[in-house]
Amino acid sequence: MKIVLVIDQFDDANNGTTISARRFAMALKEHGNEVRVIAIGKPADYKYAVRQMRFFPIVEHLITSQGMRLAIPNKHVFEKAAAWADVVHFMMPSPMAIMGLKHVERLGIPHTAAFHCQPENITFTLHLGNSTRVNDFVYNRFRDTFFNRFTHIHCPSNMIAEQLRRHGYTAQLHVISNGISPQYVYGKRPKEEWMQGYFNVLSVGRYAGEKRQDVLIEAAAKCHHAREIQVILAGKGPLEKKYRKLAEKLPNPAVMGFYEPERLLDILHMADLYVHTSDAEIEGMSCTEAFACGLVPVIAVAPRSATSQFALDMRSLFPGGDTDALAEKIDWWIEHPAEREEMEHRYAEHARQYTLERSIELTEEMFRQAIAEQTH
Repeated sequence: MKIVLVIDQFDDANNGTTISARRFAMALKEHGNEVRVIAIGKPADYKYAVRQMRFFPIVEHLITSQGMRLAIPNKHVFEKAAAWADVVHFMMPSPMAIMGLKHVERLGIPHTAAFHCQPENITFTLHLGNSTRVNDFVYNRFRDTFFNRFTHIHCPSNMIAEQLRRHGYTAQLHVISNGISPQYVYGKRPKEEWMQGYFNVLSVGRYAGEKRQDVLIEAAAKCHHAREIQVILAGKGPLEKKYRKLAEKLPNPAVMGFYEPERLLDILHMADLYVHTSDAEIEGMSCTEAFACGLVPVIAVAPRSATSQFALDMRSLFPGGDTDALAEKIDWWIEHPAEREEMEHRYAEHARQYTLERSIELTEEMFRQAIAEQTH
C-alpha cells in the first residue's frame, strides 16, 4: 500500500505521538508498504514539507514545552499527497489535519484516523485537567470538527475507545496497541557509576500536569528505604523547575533529563523498578517498554489512564495520587528482591503479546477495510 501519515511534527522525537509515528512509519515500510509523511521541516523523499505555525511567545512556549510544533495547512501539499496515496492516515486533529481532511474527502481518497491526543494532554497544561466540563467540551470539539468524519479510528486502548463511545463517536473503533519495538527485550547490564549503590526508581514521561511525577517524588521521600533510593525522571517539559524544587526534599538528588531512545534503553536495563504515576494516559508505551526490558512496574490506578491494564497483580498497582500507598509498594519491592527477579521475567514474557509486528498487521487490516469501502 501507499500510505501517507499526517502529523505536524515528525523529525524531532520528543513527544509520544511523534515517537509512535516514526516507529509506525518504519515498521510499515518493513512490511513492504511505501510511506510518506506530511510534516514541518526540510523536504525529503519521504516527506511533503509544510511550514510551521508561529504564535505569540506565551502560546508558542505553551505548545513547544509539550514537545509539539504545529503546521500551517497547505492545500497544494494535500492534493499532491492524495494523488499518490492509497490511504491517508491522520495522527492528530490539528488545524493542518482538519483542513487536509476536507481535500482528502473532496478527492475521494480513503482515510483513517488515530486517537493519540487525549483532551487531558491539553487541559492539564491550562490547569483545567480535572474539569469534566472542559474535558467533555474538548472531546466534543474533536468529534464534531474531525473524528466523526471518519469511518475507522485507531484507539491504542480499550479505555480510550470506551471514552470515545461515551462521547458519541460514530466510527468503527480499532483497539490496537501502539506496539513494543523489537529492541525492548529482557536484559540486565551492570550499573554505571552514577547508579551504583542506589536502588534506582525510574519514571519516563513529559514533565506535565497529567503525568504526576510529583507523586513519585513525594512517595520516595516517605519510603522507609528513602536513603537507598535514587529517583530518575527521564523527560522534559513545563514543570521541570517545579519538580527540581520538590525533589530537594529527597535524601539523594533526583536525576532529571531527556534521553535519546538508545540511551534510555541502557538505563532501562540498569534500573531496579519502574513507576508510572499518570492521571491520564491513552496507553503508556514508556511503561510497556520498561517491563519488556525486565523492569517490574508500579502503576497508578486512575479512571482516565489505561496503563493499569498491564499489571499482573496487585503488587504492581497503587491508587492514583496516593503517595503513602506508592511508598509502601516501593518499600515492598526493595525488601523482596527474589520476588522482584521472578516478576521481571514474567513481565518480559507478558510484553510479547504487545509486539509492534502484531500492531502493524492489525493496522494494515484497518487500512484495507477503509480502501475497500471507498472503492465499492
